[in-house]
Amino acid sequence: MAEPRPGRWSRRALIGGAVSLAGAAAYVGVHRRDRGGPHSEYFLAVARALAAAGVARPVMVIDRARLAANIAAVRQTLAATHLATRIVVKSLPVPGLLDAVSASLGTERCMVFNGPMVLDTLKWKPTADLLLGKPLPAVEVARVLDASPGVALASPQWLADGVPRLHEYAAIARARGIRLRVNLEIDVGLHRGGLAGPADVAAALDAIAGVPELQFSGLMGYDPHVPKMPRPESAYRAVVQSYGAALDVVRARIGPESTAGLTLNTAGSPTYRLHVGDPNANEVAIGSAFVKPRDFDLETLSHHVPAAFIATPVLKVVDPLRIPGLEALGGLFRALDANAERGFFVYGGHWLAEPESPPGLEYSPIYGRSSNQELLTGSHSVSLRPNDYVFLRPTQSEAVLLQFGDLLVYENGAITDHWPTFPVSA
Repeated sequence: MAEPRPGRWSRRALIGGAVSLAGAAAYVGVHRRDRGGPHSEYFLAVARALAAAGVARPVMVIDRARLAANIAAVRQTLAATHLATRIVVKSLPVPGLLDAVSASLGTERCMVFNGPMVLDTLKWKPTADLLLGKPLPAVEVARVLDASPGVALASPQWLADGVPRLHEYAAIARARGIRLRVNLEIDVGLHRGGLAGPADVAAALDAIAGVPELQFSGLMGYDPHVPKMPRPESAYRAVVQSYGAALDVVRARIGPESTAGLTLNTAGSPTYRLHVGDPNANEVAIGSAFVKPRDFDLETLSHHVPAAFIATPVLKVVDPLRIPGLEALGGLFRALDANAERGFFVYGGHWLAEPESPPGLEYSPIYGRSSNQELLTGSHSVSLRPNDYVFLRPTQSEAVLLQFGDLLVYENGAITDHWPTFPVSA
């Protein structure tokens, strides 16, 4: 059970609140119907493969066929465009995953988000073309440059969000006798920072022109907010307009012919599909779409399928479910909610994930969360026994894929490979 927080709830308050809640629910006639059921044939097949492989701990499973389908979806979506694909490494921090995507799409362009991953990505592919996805503190940039001579040789595009950062990067380059490529982060509507408009872009370009240690390499405008806006089409048009205004400043400063060699990066997994007719950018960043976690169940990714699942064994089954301190109310809770009849304690837990199979499992808001033995509740229609598997779908990939050691690759009814991950980094 989750550790109690001193002073947060007294036992009397908890019981009183539960009684009041239960009484109110009973009064208005609320009853949650049974949502439980067995594993689908798909998850039964994955469970058989895990059992055959002797898996008895929490693991992350990658479905190779589904991964291939998502790669094909990207290829088909962008086939008739001028857009290149830049792989977002933080979302796929696994050499095996990167190999599959890179080889299938024929790209070595990568977006990385921290110093250790710059080094890890260059170990994976020394010829990778790296673009930073966020501005790093100057101290971190210096540390990465000093950690390996290969970093300076690879010449990553360091992301800068304003003139002060450019001056810091210039000082780093000057002290080491090198030249740094810098890409400018522009705010195209997310409002998470970056250059806010043409005047800021002009000031940044002037700052770069004033120091020989910096080389302007392009623009980056990230727009994951678009699908969540009340009018996504209008929001997308605003993104294109903002990006175009920034690019107009670039053309005026360095000449239209000089933009051909620039990295003009945009989009992200939620929005890459919208940019097929983009008049400004020459590449899109894509990562999570290749495995499609739950947070990416968006209309813009309806042509993608989930390809990553957490599988964990059931350790204990409690029937009927009893909540400590509220045992006397167990019958009432179960009468009001058929999905609280049984309890299933699984190996590990508290991941950024939601129960996927069998259907009807859910977390208990009363019992709380646990990273040791997570409680999932379900109805009598969920016939799990100890040693059976529960499958959860990650809500995101970028942090969760690093939590389980080697990823297990599922293909043709069997576990066919183990993919080591990059070391954990933030």
